[in-house]
Amino acid sequence: LAVRESKVIELNRAVAVAMHSGIEAGLRIVERLADSPELANYVYLHATRGDLLRRLGRAEESARWYRRALDDCQNQQERRYLGRRLLEVTE
Repeated sequence: LAVRESKVIELNRAVAVAMHSGIEAGLRIVERLADSPELANYVYLHATRGDLLRRLGRAEESARWYRRALDDCQNQQERRYLGRRLLEVTE
C-alpha cells in the first residue's frame, strides 16, 4: 500500500489487520472502503464484509453482504462457496 495505492490492496490490508489486530479493526477498514465507487460491485469487498461480520456473530448483517456478493459473482465455484457461507448464517 505504501508503494502503490489501490483500493484492492487496501482491502487485502483490511484482512491482514483483522487477522492481526482483531476482526473489528479490519471491519472498520472494510466499511470505509464500502463507500468507494471503485469497489461498488467488487464481489470480494462484499464477501469480505460478510465474512468479518459472520466471525463477529452478526449473522443478519453477514447474510446481507453474502447475498450482495452472490449478486455480483460470476464464478461458479465462488458462488457455491458464498452460498455455503450464506446458509451458515441463515440456518
